[in-house]
Amino acid sequence: MEQEWLNDFKQYLSVERRYSPDTLKAYTDDLKIFCGFIAENGGVSSFKNITRFDVHVFMSYLYDCDYQATSIARMLSSLRSFYHFLEKNGYADHNPFSYVQLKRHPRPLPHFFYEKEMNALFEATQGDEPMLIRDNALLEALYDTGMRVSECTGLTVQAVDMEMKAMLLHGKGSKDRYVPFGGYCQRALQRYFTVTRTPLMEKYHREHDAVFINHYGDPLTTAGVAYILRKIVSRSSLTTQIHPHELRHTFATHMMNNGADLRAVQELLGHSSLSTTQIYTHVTKEHLQRDYRKFFPRA
Repeated sequence: MEQEWLNDFKQYLSVERRYSPDTLKAYTDDLKIFCGFIAENGGVSSFKNITRFDVHVFMSYLYDCDYQATSIARMLSSLRSFYHFLEKNGYADHNPFSYVQLKRHPRPLPHFFYEKEMNALFEATQGDEPMLIRDNALLEALYDTGMRVSECTGLTVQAVDMEMKAMLLHGKGSKDRYVPFGGYCQRALQRYFTVTRTPLMEKYHREHDAVFINHYGDPLTTAGVAYILRKIVSRSSLTTQIHPHELRHTFATHMMNNGADLRAVQELLGHSSLSTTQIYTHVTKEHLQRDYRKFFPRA
């Protein structure tokens, strides 16, 4: 299979489409799975020789391997994009994935934390230890802004305006946006900068602009953020699991529950399409319960 075509496609995604490293990895992993399948099942010599039959066999293979419907849909999207690139550049004369359709599957509702659960998480970050102060500021920043974990690890000191209580976030596709944060987050960040970040940076002679750091003064990675959140949960009274993205869901859900406009939430989250934000209208049911208790005579 043409490795140079793969390299050109990766270059296109990185330079022209400005995709993040995580997105690039997802595309690369999907292409590796497809190439591995082709190599093990006939070894077609060129991408341009792939037929619709090859694609149907590959799709059956994915279902037989018990890939989730969301994973199959993502792989299909990656491979369709790859062949569109090949067609556009004259490497292939057809896209064998263009007519493949998946059965529509219901979109799972996003998991979020209730306010009592968030309070339990914040309780687990209380204390005077430098790392607890860091954990508290990290939790406040993620919850207060609804930022993605990649936006959190990419946040710089210069992008945080303490006086205006706003952050400049670098989102997907190099789309920047300002998001506000509240007094709790402001105080947590100020304490973190004074007690934790500055002393650690000086102790280990680090010089960088990343806001959130590990105990050696190096910038936090996305894996590091996920690890910290798991540790917070383990110290709390909760028995659930946690993923950084769930704090983003929680932010949006709590905004909607308290009467925020859908388009305002869309802008704060950095969604390019309103339909992406509309998923939160299905999970914000607290106002329905309030209205039911208020207006239904037998409630």
